[in-house]
Amino acid sequence: MRANAAAASVEKARPVVRREFGLIALPVLVLLLAAFGVLMVYSASFYVAETQYGDAFFFMKKQLAGFFLGAGAMAAASFFPYRRLLRLKWVALAVSLVLLALVFIPGLGVENYGATRWIGIGPVTIQPSEIAKYGFVLFSAAYAAEKPERMKRFVGMLPVLGAGAAICVLIILEPNMSVTMCVGLLLLVMLFLSGVRVRHFVVILIPIVLAVPVLIAIEPYRLQRLYAFLDPWQSPQGEGYQLIQSLYALGNGGWFGTGLFNSVQKYRYLPFAESDFILAVIGEEFGFVGIVVLFCLFGALIWMGARTASRSKDLFGFLLAAGITAVYAIQAALNALVVSGCIPPTGLPLPLISAGNTSLIFTMASMGVLYNISRGGAGLPLRRRRG
Repeated sequence: MRANAAAASVEKARPVVRREFGLIALPVLVLLLAAFGVLMVYSASFYVAETQYGDAFFFMKKQLAGFFLGAGAMAAASFFPYRRLLRLKWVALAVSLVLLALVFIPGLGVENYGATRWIGIGPVTIQPSEIAKYGFVLFSAAYAAEKPERMKRFVGMLPVLGAGAAICVLIILEPNMSVTMCVGLLLLVMLFLSGVRVRHFVVILIPIVLAVPVLIAIEPYRLQRLYAFLDPWQSPQGEGYQLIQSLYALGNGGWFGTGLFNSVQKYRYLPFAESDFILAVIGEEFGFVGIVVLFCLFGALIWMGARTASRSKDLFGFLLAAGITAVYAIQAALNALVVSGCIPPTGLPLPLISAGNTSLIFTMASMGVLYNISRGGAGLPLRRRRG
């Protein structure tokens, strides 16, 4: 009987062990991807860093600092009860809008390559658009979860629509077409998951789709990028240069790559090799197989996020987890499509991998929130009782 009891206790313990292992897999995977990002930032940037700053580890040091700050933020978010974030929805929206507006203040906004996308505070620069994405997710998830029935009415969903539109307008004025598209897609995802009626969703979708060609047409440089995308060889030293160099890197990588640190294109051939086009360097050094493995890890992270959303005990947790997962999935997909020449070139970092501390820290912090939700923290019921 003792043997049977022991066997029964072992059987009961196995689901618990599997569950705990499944939960811890999410932050472990995030840390592994971010650590790999630090390594690849060094590989992609050491030559430029040495020639431009006299320190081959210049970009790596910054990324490593972001890694540790992001790990701390992820740990804090993992144990902060996510339901308390409900109270911060208007604060999150207000902070997002204010930070986006601050980039236009002379002396505070930092201009680079014709765009003002950063706030400079001494030696530190912050990219508000990376913060605004998560601020919008928090606001829309909290707003929809408090009174789900109002999302069925067109007037009721206007605050979410207005918040997303305001963020998009401020980002496009920087200008930053890529993040604007990211937030626009995120807006559609949050509205759809919040349960808006199909006819309302279509009414919103049509003008958003029509706005894309208009935004491209009103800016000459966007038209030039579109022409370069259609035929980069028409301007191999101009707008088509970056895409051509990216394709050279991917082609040179072949099946298994040239080996770590052995990329050729990062030697000032491929612009932004450590940031927006780091995937091309990964493809060159690890080949097609390496990229497939990397995106399998991305897929595993996205699957964990989707599973967390589906298993959430409350509507707020569901929308928050789904929104965080959508941010990651949209950004990773758009970056891969740009680097491979499937859509016109645009600047968008590969989350957890590309250089850029604002993106790295807030992505890791958001994954901490996702982990918190996956642990089954207490949440609000799907619908509040009236009265």
